[in-house]
Amino acid sequence: MKSNQQTNYPALYTLITVFFFWGFIAAGNSIFIPFCKSYFSLDQFQSQLVDFAFYTAYYVGALLLFALGNSSGKDIVGSWGYKKSIVYGLLFSALGAGAMIVAVEASIYAGMLMGLFIVALGFSLQQTAANPFAILLGDPKTGASRVNLGGGINSFGTTIGPIVVALALFGSAASISDEQIKALELNKVVLLYIGVGLLFVAAAALFFFSKKVPSGISNELMEKANKALRTLVIMTVLLAVMFTPIFQSYKSDAALKIEKLEKEIKVFEKAAKTINNPLLSFEKIIIVKKAEIKSLKEPLEKTRMLWLSGALLVVIGGLLFSYASANKKAEGWGAMQYPQLVLGMLAIFVYVGVEVAIGSNLGELLKLKEFGSLQSSDIAPYISMYWGSLMIGRWAGAITVFNLQGIKKTIALIIIPLLAFGVILGVNMLSGKDMKPLYYYVVCVLAQIIAFFLSKDKPARTLTIFGTFGVLAMLIGLFSTGIVAIYAFLAGGLACSIMWPSIFSLSIIGLGKYTSQGSAFLVMMILGGGIIPPIQGKLSDIIGIHQSYIVAVICFVYLTLFAVLVKGLLKKQNIDVDAIEAEGSH
Repeated sequence: MKSNQQTNYPALYTLITVFFFWGFIAAGNSIFIPFCKSYFSLDQFQSQLVDFAFYTAYYVGALLLFALGNSSGKDIVGSWGYKKSIVYGLLFSALGAGAMIVAVEASIYAGMLMGLFIVALGFSLQQTAANPFAILLGDPKTGASRVNLGGGINSFGTTIGPIVVALALFGSAASISDEQIKALELNKVVLLYIGVGLLFVAAAALFFFSKKVPSGISNELMEKANKALRTLVIMTVLLAVMFTPIFQSYKSDAALKIEKLEKEIKVFEKAAKTINNPLLSFEKIIIVKKAEIKSLKEPLEKTRMLWLSGALLVVIGGLLFSYASANKKAEGWGAMQYPQLVLGMLAIFVYVGVEVAIGSNLGELLKLKEFGSLQSSDIAPYISMYWGSLMIGRWAGAITVFNLQGIKKTIALIIIPLLAFGVILGVNMLSGKDMKPLYYYVVCVLAQIIAFFLSKDKPARTLTIFGTFGVLAMLIGLFSTGIVAIYAFLAGGLACSIMWPSIFSLSIIGLGKYTSQGSAFLVMMILGGGIIPPIQGKLSDIIGIHQSYIVAVICFVYLTLFAVLVKGLLKKQNIDVDAIEAEGSH
């Protein structure tokens, strides 16, 4: 490609629509989760299956593409052409939107999960094609700026997604109790997904029929990694083995007995309010039944948590086994022979997991009395601010693309995050939300600006500082309540905002001919968004939603540790860590 090639703007503007879809749907799930919990009377783990379905699809899609590429010896997406791959992905997502509509009409939660899985499976194909396609649409030297533009649009989608989904679910800015949610009509959700499905189809048509969008065919060969593929397949089977008993436990005799007792308690509670008879001691009956529920629930929840812990060990153990085996004999392991990649795969797993878990469990946290006793219909501004926090960081992180120096760069690093914060407030206010409780969150944004200045655009240093920022924020949230704790947990979004490119660049440096394959492995580890949120959800069922945020602390500790470990590993390989530039977009 010629270095002076002009950017294909019509194609680029068409392409960045898919970046918007990823953010819009993913962040909208954070509103959908507490809604489903109330509407379908779910526990916190069951509500987190929204994330499980969505992010597991990314893993399954990436694994299938890797398996096809490994067997054929070439990049499947590249051989199809980036244009066709995105069209296929959009149509697949449209199919998922259709499945979602059918499931919503029938009020079947499992069907909704399947619909989201299909939508995200399409996203997996789109994401695999979109980043290299953005680089292809102009001068390679400015490719990073086009990828960052897509990232900025993605973050804008995460900001308005919760607002639009909340309006679709609850109809207006008015507060609706969780009991009233159960009586809501879901016609607006149907309309939302009809709209989303039509947008998918329209975008696919725009891509397919546009003569200005190139085919983007690439005949790049893929390095074989049969042992790595076999290990990943075994890990997938073992994950299915771990989750199956958990799903089956919700139909066990103990679970059905708990469900029956909970219904009986509601009947007696209603009777106690309407029948004023001292001879009928409803309170004693309710206490007895609650004690029976507790005796049934404790062993059941511990068993479920044990299986979930097993799922986590499958991922960690599988990756460590791969590296240990590759260390003995590299043949057949491909990119997994490099320690920075294996540790990076685990880091991406943890990063996506904590990013999603904080936002997805936030709705339940805000229901607590010490956190404001908010209804599910009241949480959209907080969810929007959390995901918007990622936009704040990504907009600031994109400043380096414009090669600003000296005072200009300093001013931009201060102004851009504050401008992004203003955009989040403005968008929410236009939708009728009261943003006064979040005005002083600007203090957290200022803390992030200081962190940017300390990071000096160096990935390892950036990850260490922002990982530490995340640990401190989560600890403050754990050991406090009210607006201080809310701000602290929201600041998790600021901590996560620029981690993806830092982890990505540190993980693939030095991989040589395995760089493309290593990138594919990293994308697979988006799986963390499907495993860690359910683990936190189940832990919250046992110890409480506030205390369950200890999961986020552990995740940020590992991310900080990864930054330290990988710096040492790369130095042993004679790689100058400080010379690495952060690349990649999530």
